[in-house]
Amino acid sequence: MKLQEINLNTSYLELDSVFYDRVNPTPLHKPYLISHNPEATKLIGLDAQEAQTQEFIDFVNGKELLEGSQPFSMCYAGHQFGHFVPRLGDGRAINLGETQGWNLQLKGAGPTLYSRQGDGRAVTRSSIREYLMSEAMHALGIPTTRALALIGSDERVARERWEKGAIVLRMSPSWVRFGTFEYFYHTKKHDKLETLADYVIVQSFPHLKDKEDAYFLMYNEVVKGTAELMAHWQSVGFNHGVMNTDNMSIASVTIDYGPYAFLDAYDFNYICNHTDQDGRYSFGNQPPVAYWNLSMLARSLSPIISMERMEKALESFGELFSQKYLELMRAKLGLHKQQQGDLGLLKHLLGVLGSQNIDYTAFFRALSHYDGHRVPLLALCVLQTPLNEWLDDYDKRLKLEESENRNEKMLRTNPKYILKNYILQEAIEKAEEGDLSLVNDLLKLAQNPYEEHSAFERYAKSTPPHHQNLKLSCSS
Repeated sequence: MKLQEINLNTSYLELDSVFYDRVNPTPLHKPYLISHNPEATKLIGLDAQEAQTQEFIDFVNGKELLEGSQPFSMCYAGHQFGHFVPRLGDGRAINLGETQGWNLQLKGAGPTLYSRQGDGRAVTRSSIREYLMSEAMHALGIPTTRALALIGSDERVARERWEKGAIVLRMSPSWVRFGTFEYFYHTKKHDKLETLADYVIVQSFPHLKDKEDAYFLMYNEVVKGTAELMAHWQSVGFNHGVMNTDNMSIASVTIDYGPYAFLDAYDFNYICNHTDQDGRYSFGNQPPVAYWNLSMLARSLSPIISMERMEKALESFGELFSQKYLELMRAKLGLHKQQQGDLGLLKHLLGVLGSQNIDYTAFFRALSHYDGHRVPLLALCVLQTPLNEWLDDYDKRLKLEESENRNEKMLRTNPKYILKNYILQEAIEKAEEGDLSLVNDLLKLAQNPYEEHSAFERYAKSTPPHHQNLKLSCSS
Protein backbone atom coordinates (compact mmCIF):
# COMPACT_ATOMS: atom_id res chain seq x y z
CA MET A 1 0.00 0.00 0.00
CA LYS A 2 1.20 3.50 -0.84
CA LEU A 3 1.46 6.07 1.93
CA GLN A 4 -1.36 8.19 0.59
CA GLU A 5 -3.62 5.13 0.36
CA ILE A 6 -3.64 4.73 4.15
CA ASN A 7 -6.75 6.07 5.83
CA LEU A 8 -6.54 6.86 9.52
CA ASN A 9 -9.39 6.62 12.01
CA THR A 10 -9.59 9.01 14.96
CA SER A 11 -12.26 7.35 17.11
CA TYR A 12 -10.84 8.98 20.25
CA LEU A 13 -12.13 12.31 18.95
CA GLU A 14 -15.66 10.93 19.21
CA LEU A 15 -15.27 11.33 22.97
CA ASP A 16 -15.99 14.63 24.71
CA SER A 17 -13.39 17.33 24.03
CA VAL A 18 -12.27 17.23 27.67
CA PHE A 19 -10.36 14.06 26.78
CA TYR A 20 -8.01 15.73 24.30
CA ASP A 21 -6.84 18.87 22.58
CA ARG A 22 -6.55 19.16 18.84
CA VAL A 23 -3.10 20.34 17.84
CA ASN A 24 -1.04 20.27 14.67
CA PRO A 25 2.57 19.06 14.70
CA THR A 26 5.38 21.59 14.46
CA PRO A 27 7.72 20.13 11.84
CA LEU A 28 11.48 20.06 12.40
CA HIS A 29 13.72 22.11 10.13
CA LYS A 30 15.65 20.19 7.46
CA PRO A 31 14.60 16.69 8.57
CA TYR A 32 16.37 13.55 7.42
CA LEU A 33 15.62 9.86 7.84
CA ILE A 34 17.75 8.12 10.46
CA SER A 35 16.03 4.76 10.20
CA HIS A 36 12.79 3.06 9.23
CA ASN A 37 11.51 -0.28 10.42
CA PRO A 38 10.37 -2.68 7.67
CA GLU A 39 8.74 -4.96 10.26
CA ALA A 40 6.51 -2.12 11.45
CA THR A 41 5.57 -1.04 7.93
CA LYS A 42 4.12 -4.54 7.45
CA LEU A 43 1.91 -4.07 10.50
CA ILE A 44 0.09 -1.16 8.87
CA GLY A 45 0.20 -2.54 5.34
CA LEU A 46 2.67 0.05 4.06
CA ASP A 47 5.06 -0.81 1.24
CA ALA A 48 8.57 -0.74 2.67
CA GLN A 49 9.94 1.21 -0.31
CA GLU A 50 7.66 4.10 0.61
CA ALA A 51 10.07 4.85 3.45
CA GLN A 52 12.68 5.92 0.89
CA THR A 53 10.58 8.87 -0.30
CA GLN A 54 10.57 12.50 0.78
CA GLU A 55 6.84 12.11 1.27
CA PHE A 56 7.53 9.58 4.03
CA ILE A 57 9.94 11.95 5.80
CA ASP A 58 7.31 14.70 5.59
CA PHE A 59 4.78 12.31 7.12
CA VAL A 60 7.02 11.42 10.08
CA ASN A 61 7.83 15.12 10.44
CA GLY A 62 4.13 15.96 10.78
CA LYS A 63 4.27 18.15 7.72
CA GLU A 64 1.99 15.98 5.59
CA LEU A 65 -1.10 14.34 7.09
CA LEU A 66 -2.73 11.17 5.81
CA GLU A 67 -6.38 10.89 4.87
CA GLY A 68 -8.60 10.93 7.97
CA SER A 69 -5.89 12.19 10.29
CA GLN A 70 -6.96 14.83 12.82
CA PRO A 71 -3.95 15.33 15.11
CA PHE A 72 -4.57 15.58 18.84
CA SER A 73 -2.88 15.21 22.20
CA MET A 74 -4.44 13.30 25.10
CA CYS A 75 -5.20 14.59 28.58
CA TYR A 76 -4.31 12.57 31.67
CA ALA A 77 -3.02 12.88 35.24
CA GLY A 78 -0.69 10.60 37.16
CA HIS A 79 1.27 9.69 40.24
CA GLN A 80 4.90 10.61 39.62
CA PHE A 81 7.27 9.01 42.14
CA GLY A 82 4.24 8.47 44.36
CA HIS A 83 3.01 12.09 44.26
CA PHE A 84 -0.19 12.93 42.43
CA VAL A 85 0.02 15.47 39.62
CA PRO A 86 -3.52 16.49 38.61
CA ARG A 87 -2.85 17.43 34.99
CA LEU A 88 -0.18 16.00 32.73
CA GLY A 89 -1.11 14.87 29.23
CA ASP A 90 0.85 14.44 26.02
CA GLY A 91 3.45 17.13 26.48
CA ARG A 92 5.52 16.16 23.44
CA ALA A 93 3.39 13.52 21.73
CA ILE A 94 0.80 14.09 19.01
CA ASN A 95 -1.57 11.37 17.89
CA LEU A 96 -2.24 11.02 14.18
CA GLY A 97 -4.92 8.31 14.16
CA GLU A 98 -5.37 4.56 14.00
CA THR A 99 -4.94 1.97 11.26
CA GLN A 100 -4.83 -1.83 11.35
CA GLY A 101 -5.28 -1.74 15.14
CA TRP A 102 -2.24 0.51 15.65
CA ASN A 103 -2.47 4.06 17.01
CA LEU A 104 0.21 6.18 15.36
CA GLN A 105 1.89 8.89 17.41
CA LEU A 106 4.69 11.38 16.81
CA LYS A 107 6.98 11.90 19.79
CA GLY A 108 8.92 15.16 19.64
CA ALA A 109 6.60 16.93 17.18
CA GLY A 110 6.31 20.20 19.09
CA PRO A 111 4.37 21.79 21.94
CA THR A 112 0.83 20.87 22.96
CA LEU A 113 -1.65 22.20 25.49
CA TYR A 114 -0.02 19.86 28.03
CA SER A 115 3.63 20.80 27.48
CA ARG A 116 3.81 22.85 30.71
CA GLN A 117 6.24 25.44 29.35
CA GLY A 118 8.21 22.69 27.61
CA ASP A 119 9.28 22.80 23.98
CA GLY A 120 7.50 19.57 23.00
CA ARG A 121 10.66 18.28 21.38
CA ALA A 122 12.65 15.06 21.68
CA VAL A 123 16.36 14.76 21.00
CA THR A 124 18.34 12.30 18.91
CA ARG A 125 19.71 10.54 22.00
CA SER A 126 16.37 9.65 23.60
CA SER A 127 14.67 8.98 20.27
CA ILE A 128 17.27 6.40 19.22
CA ARG A 129 16.88 4.68 22.58
CA GLU A 130 13.09 4.42 22.28
CA TYR A 131 13.17 3.44 18.62
CA LEU A 132 15.58 0.56 19.14
CA MET A 133 14.35 -0.66 22.51
CA SER A 134 10.71 -1.00 21.55
CA GLU A 135 11.76 -3.32 18.74
CA ALA A 136 14.18 -5.22 20.99
CA MET A 137 11.46 -5.84 23.56
CA HIS A 138 9.07 -7.12 20.92
CA ALA A 139 11.68 -9.59 19.67
CA LEU A 140 12.12 -10.82 23.26
CA GLY A 141 8.39 -11.60 23.38
CA ILE A 142 7.46 -8.72 25.67
CA PRO A 143 4.27 -6.69 25.02
CA THR A 144 5.37 -3.24 23.88
CA THR A 145 4.79 -0.27 21.67
CA ARG A 146 6.46 -0.49 18.28
CA ALA A 147 8.43 2.03 16.22
CA LEU A 148 7.83 2.79 12.55
CA ALA A 149 10.53 5.36 11.82
CA LEU A 150 12.97 7.87 13.24
CA ILE A 151 13.99 11.20 11.75
CA GLY A 152 16.64 13.68 12.85
CA SER A 153 17.35 17.31 12.08
CA ASP A 154 19.83 20.11 12.62
CA GLU A 155 17.34 21.93 14.84
CA ARG A 156 18.88 22.59 18.25
CA VAL A 157 17.08 21.58 21.43
CA ALA A 158 18.18 22.52 24.95
CA ARG A 159 18.46 19.70 27.50
CA GLU A 160 21.47 19.14 29.78
CA ARG A 161 23.30 20.50 26.72
CA TRP A 162 22.33 21.64 23.25
CA GLU A 163 21.28 18.62 21.19
CA LYS A 164 19.70 17.93 17.83
CA GLY A 165 15.93 17.49 17.62
CA ALA A 166 14.36 14.23 16.43
CA ILE A 167 10.95 12.62 16.04
CA VAL A 168 10.10 8.95 16.48
CA LEU A 169 6.87 7.66 15.01
CA ARG A 170 5.71 5.09 17.51
CA MET A 171 2.72 2.77 17.43
CA SER A 172 0.59 1.25 20.17
CA PRO A 173 -2.62 -0.78 20.41
CA SER A 174 -3.71 1.90 22.89
CA TRP A 175 -2.33 5.09 24.40
CA VAL A 176 -4.80 5.13 27.30
CA ARG A 177 -2.99 5.09 30.63
CA PHE A 178 -3.86 4.45 34.25
CA GLY A 179 -3.46 8.20 34.61
CA THR A 180 -6.21 8.85 32.06
CA PHE A 181 -8.73 7.36 34.47
CA GLU A 182 -7.09 9.17 37.38
CA TYR A 183 -7.67 12.53 35.70
CA PHE A 184 -11.43 12.07 35.50
CA TYR A 185 -11.66 10.60 39.00
CA HIS A 186 -9.80 13.45 40.67
CA THR A 187 -11.60 16.15 38.68
CA LYS A 188 -14.88 14.49 39.77
CA LYS A 189 -15.98 14.01 36.16
CA HIS A 190 -17.19 10.55 37.06
CA ASP A 191 -19.55 10.29 34.11
CA LYS A 192 -16.47 10.42 31.89
CA LEU A 193 -15.09 7.30 33.57
CA GLU A 194 -17.87 5.23 32.00
CA THR A 195 -17.27 6.88 28.64
CA LEU A 196 -13.55 6.11 28.83
CA ALA A 197 -14.13 2.55 30.04
CA ASP A 198 -16.52 1.93 27.14
CA TYR A 199 -13.87 3.20 24.72
CA VAL A 200 -11.16 1.01 26.28
CA ILE A 201 -13.34 -2.09 26.12
CA VAL A 202 -14.06 -1.57 22.42
CA GLN A 203 -10.40 -0.86 21.61
CA SER A 204 -8.49 -3.22 23.90
CA PHE A 205 -10.98 -5.80 25.22
CA PRO A 206 -13.59 -6.27 22.49
CA HIS A 207 -14.48 -9.73 23.83
CA LEU A 208 -15.98 -7.97 26.87
CA LYS A 209 -18.28 -5.73 24.85
CA ASP A 210 -21.94 -6.10 25.85
CA LYS A 211 -21.03 -8.54 28.63
CA GLU A 212 -22.65 -8.16 32.01
CA ASP A 213 -20.17 -6.69 34.51
CA ALA A 214 -17.88 -5.58 31.66
CA TYR A 215 -16.16 -2.82 33.69
CA PHE A 216 -15.15 -5.22 36.45
CA LEU A 217 -14.01 -7.80 33.90
CA MET A 218 -11.93 -5.07 32.25
CA TYR A 219 -10.18 -4.33 35.56
CA ASN A 220 -9.45 -8.05 35.98
CA GLU A 221 -7.86 -8.09 32.53
CA VAL A 222 -5.64 -5.14 33.42
CA VAL A 223 -4.53 -6.80 36.67
CA LYS A 224 -3.63 -10.02 34.85
CA GLY A 225 -1.95 -8.24 31.94
CA THR A 226 0.10 -6.01 34.22
CA ALA A 227 1.20 -8.92 36.45
CA GLU A 228 2.37 -10.89 33.41
CA LEU A 229 4.11 -7.83 31.94
CA MET A 230 6.09 -7.45 35.18
CA ALA A 231 7.04 -11.13 35.02
CA HIS A 232 8.41 -10.60 31.52
CA TRP A 233 10.43 -7.56 32.63
CA GLN A 234 11.92 -9.39 35.61
CA SER A 235 12.75 -12.50 33.61
CA VAL A 236 14.89 -10.63 31.05
CA GLY A 237 16.38 -8.23 33.62
CA PHE A 238 14.65 -5.08 32.29
CA ASN A 239 14.41 -2.01 34.51
CA HIS A 240 11.90 0.57 33.21
CA GLY A 241 13.05 3.37 35.47
CA VAL A 242 9.91 5.56 35.57
CA MET A 243 6.83 3.51 36.50
CA ASN A 244 4.58 6.49 37.14
CA THR A 245 0.87 5.75 36.72
CA ASP A 246 0.89 7.94 33.62
CA ASN A 247 3.49 5.55 32.14
CA MET A 248 1.34 2.45 32.74
CA SER A 249 -0.68 1.18 29.79
CA ILE A 250 -4.28 0.10 30.21
CA ALA A 251 -3.52 -2.45 27.46
CA SER A 252 -0.60 -3.86 29.50
CA VAL A 253 2.13 -3.05 27.01
CA THR A 254 5.48 -1.43 27.78
CA ILE A 255 5.29 2.29 26.98
CA ASP A 256 7.41 5.43 27.36
CA TYR A 257 11.02 4.28 27.20
CA GLY A 258 13.09 6.77 29.16
CA PRO A 259 15.94 5.96 31.58
CA TYR A 260 15.60 2.21 31.16
CA ALA A 261 18.35 -0.40 31.42
CA PHE A 262 19.00 -4.12 31.25
CA LEU A 263 20.84 -5.67 34.17
CA ASP A 264 24.55 -6.28 33.86
CA ALA A 265 25.26 -8.55 36.84
CA TYR A 266 22.10 -9.57 38.66
CA ASP A 267 21.29 -6.84 41.19
CA PHE A 268 17.84 -6.96 42.76
CA ASN A 269 18.27 -3.39 44.04
CA TYR A 270 19.60 -1.90 40.80
CA ILE A 271 18.39 1.66 40.05
CA CYS A 272 18.81 2.87 36.46
CA ASN A 273 17.33 6.36 36.93
CA HIS A 274 19.64 8.77 38.79
CA THR A 275 16.58 10.93 39.63
CA ASP A 276 15.18 8.02 41.65
CA GLN A 277 17.27 8.57 44.76
CA ASP A 278 15.01 6.46 46.99
CA GLY A 279 14.91 3.52 44.60
CA ARG A 280 11.15 3.56 44.17
CA TYR A 281 11.55 2.24 40.63
CA SER A 282 14.47 -0.09 41.25
CA PHE A 283 14.56 -3.38 39.37
CA GLY A 284 13.33 -5.49 42.29
CA ASN A 285 10.60 -3.04 43.24
CA GLN A 286 8.83 -3.14 39.87
CA PRO A 287 6.19 -5.77 40.77
CA PRO A 288 5.23 -4.04 44.07
CA VAL A 289 5.03 -0.68 42.27
CA ALA A 290 2.81 -2.21 39.60
CA TYR A 291 0.55 -3.49 42.38
CA TRP A 292 0.43 -0.02 43.92
CA ASN A 293 -0.33 1.54 40.54
CA LEU A 294 -3.18 -0.92 40.06
CA SER A 295 -4.57 0.11 43.44
CA MET A 296 -4.56 3.73 42.25
CA LEU A 297 -6.40 2.63 39.12
CA ALA A 298 -8.94 0.80 41.29
CA ARG A 299 -9.55 3.94 43.32
CA SER A 300 -10.10 5.89 40.12
CA LEU A 301 -12.60 3.31 38.87
CA SER A 302 -14.46 3.09 42.19
CA PRO A 303 -17.34 5.35 41.07
CA ILE A 304 -18.27 2.74 38.43
CA ILE A 305 -16.97 -0.54 39.96
CA SER A 306 -17.26 -1.88 43.50
CA MET A 307 -14.03 -1.09 45.34
CA GLU A 308 -14.41 -4.23 47.45
CA ARG A 309 -14.56 -6.41 44.37
CA MET A 310 -11.54 -4.71 42.80
CA GLU A 311 -9.52 -5.14 45.98
CA LYS A 312 -10.32 -8.84 45.92
CA ALA A 313 -9.32 -9.02 42.24
CA LEU A 314 -6.07 -7.23 43.05
CA GLU A 315 -5.25 -9.89 45.63
CA SER A 316 -4.60 -12.25 42.71
CA PHE A 317 -1.74 -10.07 41.43
CA GLY A 318 0.99 -11.79 43.43
CA GLU A 319 -0.02 -15.29 42.38
CA LEU A 320 -0.45 -14.24 38.74
CA PHE A 321 2.99 -12.64 38.74
CA SER A 322 4.69 -15.58 40.46
CA GLN A 323 3.11 -18.16 38.16
CA LYS A 324 4.18 -16.33 35.03
CA TYR A 325 7.64 -15.47 36.35
CA LEU A 326 8.39 -19.06 37.36
CA GLU A 327 7.08 -20.28 34.00
CA LEU A 328 9.45 -17.92 32.18
CA MET A 329 12.41 -18.71 34.44
CA ARG A 330 11.90 -22.46 34.14
CA ALA A 331 12.10 -22.04 30.38
CA LYS A 332 15.33 -20.07 30.76
CA LEU A 333 16.73 -22.92 32.86
CA GLY A 334 15.54 -25.56 30.41
CA LEU A 335 13.06 -26.98 32.91
CA HIS A 336 9.63 -27.90 31.61
CA LYS A 337 8.31 -30.13 34.36
CA GLN A 338 7.18 -28.28 37.46
CA GLN A 339 8.95 -29.50 40.60
CA GLN A 340 8.53 -28.41 44.20
CA GLY A 341 12.13 -27.26 44.65
CA ASP A 342 12.28 -25.07 41.52
CA LEU A 343 11.80 -21.77 43.37
CA GLY A 344 14.63 -22.62 45.75
CA LEU A 345 16.89 -23.56 42.83
CA LEU A 346 16.14 -20.24 41.15
CA LYS A 347 16.71 -18.17 44.30
CA HIS A 348 20.01 -19.97 44.85
CA LEU A 349 21.10 -19.11 41.31
CA LEU A 350 20.13 -15.43 41.53
CA GLY A 351 22.06 -15.16 44.76
CA VAL A 352 25.15 -16.60 43.06
CA LEU A 353 24.82 -14.32 40.03
CA GLY A 354 24.57 -11.26 42.24
CA SER A 355 27.30 -12.12 44.73
CA GLN A 356 29.77 -13.21 42.05
CA ASN A 357 29.07 -10.30 39.68
CA ILE A 358 28.10 -12.62 36.81
CA ASP A 359 26.53 -11.03 33.75
CA TYR A 360 22.83 -12.00 33.74
CA THR A 361 22.33 -12.33 29.98
CA ALA A 362 25.72 -13.90 29.24
CA PHE A 363 25.18 -16.51 31.94
CA PHE A 364 21.83 -17.76 30.66
CA ARG A 365 23.15 -17.86 27.10
CA ALA A 366 26.15 -19.91 28.25
CA LEU A 367 23.84 -22.15 30.27
CA SER A 368 21.90 -22.82 27.07
CA HIS A 369 24.95 -24.70 25.77
CA TYR A 370 25.54 -26.59 29.03
CA ASP A 371 26.08 -30.33 28.61
CA GLY A 372 27.82 -31.09 31.89
CA HIS A 373 31.05 -29.35 30.89
CA ARG A 374 31.41 -26.52 33.41
CA VAL A 375 34.46 -24.58 32.24
CA PRO A 376 32.63 -22.00 30.04
CA LEU A 377 30.23 -21.19 32.88
CA LEU A 378 32.88 -21.07 35.59
CA ALA A 379 34.92 -18.71 33.41
CA LEU A 380 32.24 -16.07 34.01
CA CYS A 381 33.13 -15.71 37.70
CA VAL A 382 36.21 -15.22 39.88
CA LEU A 383 35.16 -17.39 42.82
CA GLN A 384 34.01 -20.66 41.31
CA THR A 385 32.83 -22.55 44.38
CA PRO A 386 29.37 -20.88 44.70
CA LEU A 387 28.54 -21.55 41.05
CA ASN A 388 29.92 -25.09 41.27
CA GLU A 389 27.62 -25.77 44.22
CA TRP A 390 24.63 -24.47 42.29
CA LEU A 391 25.56 -26.58 39.26
CA ASP A 392 25.60 -29.64 41.50
CA ASP A 393 21.94 -28.93 42.37
CA TYR A 394 21.13 -28.10 38.74
CA ASP A 395 22.58 -31.38 37.50
CA LYS A 396 20.35 -33.27 39.95
CA ARG A 397 17.32 -31.29 38.76
CA LEU A 398 18.09 -31.99 35.10
CA LYS A 399 17.85 -35.71 35.78
CA LEU A 400 14.12 -35.18 36.37
CA GLU A 401 13.74 -33.68 32.87
CA GLU A 402 13.61 -35.07 29.39
CA SER A 403 16.89 -33.92 27.90
CA GLU A 404 15.79 -34.09 24.26
CA ASN A 405 16.25 -30.71 22.51
CA ARG A 406 16.84 -28.95 25.83
CA ASN A 407 19.78 -26.90 24.57
CA GLU A 408 18.01 -26.02 21.35
CA LYS A 409 14.94 -24.79 23.25
CA MET A 410 17.08 -22.78 25.66
CA LEU A 411 18.91 -21.09 22.78
CA ARG A 412 15.53 -19.93 21.49
CA THR A 413 14.63 -18.65 24.97
CA ASN A 414 17.82 -16.99 26.21
CA PRO A 415 18.94 -14.14 23.94
CA LYS A 416 22.54 -13.79 22.92
CA TYR A 417 22.13 -10.06 22.37
CA ILE A 418 20.30 -7.43 24.35
CA LEU A 419 20.75 -3.70 23.89
CA LYS A 420 22.65 -2.62 26.97
CA ASN A 421 23.14 1.08 27.53
CA TYR A 422 26.78 1.18 26.52
CA ILE A 423 25.89 -0.40 23.17
CA LEU A 424 23.14 2.14 22.58
CA GLN A 425 25.52 4.94 23.54
CA GLU A 426 27.90 3.90 20.78
CA ALA A 427 25.10 4.22 18.23
CA ILE A 428 24.04 7.57 19.67
CA GLU A 429 27.54 9.03 19.52
CA LYS A 430 28.01 7.86 15.93
CA ALA A 431 24.63 9.28 14.93
CA GLU A 432 25.45 12.64 16.50
CA GLU A 433 28.56 12.68 14.30
CA GLY A 434 26.47 11.90 11.20
CA ASP A 435 27.10 8.13 10.98
CA LEU A 436 23.70 6.40 11.11
CA SER A 437 24.95 2.92 10.24
CA LEU A 438 25.10 1.51 13.77
CA VAL A 439 21.50 2.56 14.50
CA ASN A 440 20.36 0.45 11.57
CA ASP A 441 22.72 -2.41 12.44
CA LEU A 442 21.40 -2.46 16.00
CA LEU A 443 17.83 -2.53 14.69
CA LYS A 444 18.61 -5.81 12.93
CA LEU A 445 20.42 -7.09 16.02
CA ALA A 446 17.50 -6.13 18.25
CA GLN A 447 15.01 -7.89 16.01
CA ASN A 448 17.08 -11.09 15.94
CA PRO A 449 18.47 -11.45 19.48
CA TYR A 450 18.74 -15.24 19.47
CA GLU A 451 20.73 -15.51 16.25
CA GLU A 452 24.49 -15.49 15.65
CA HIS A 453 25.89 -12.17 14.39
CA SER A 454 29.62 -12.62 13.91
CA ALA A 455 30.24 -8.92 13.23
CA PHE A 456 28.83 -8.03 16.65
CA GLU A 457 30.20 -10.85 18.77
CA ARG A 458 31.70 -8.37 21.23
CA TYR A 459 28.19 -7.20 22.18
CA ALA A 460 27.39 -10.71 23.42
CA LYS A 461 30.14 -10.63 26.02
CA SER A 462 29.75 -9.48 29.61
CA THR A 463 29.43 -5.74 29.98
CA PRO A 464 32.89 -4.13 30.31
CA PRO A 465 33.46 -3.08 33.96
CA HIS A 466 33.67 0.65 33.17
CA HIS A 467 30.25 0.49 31.50
CA GLN A 468 28.43 -1.47 34.20
CA ASN A 469 25.41 -0.16 36.13
CA LEU A 470 25.07 3.11 34.24
CA LYS A 471 22.40 5.51 35.46
CA LEU A 472 20.46 7.80 33.18
CA SER A 473 18.27 10.89 33.42
CA CYS A 474 14.59 11.21 32.60
CA SER A 475 15.55 13.00 29.37
CA SER A 476 17.45 9.89 28.21
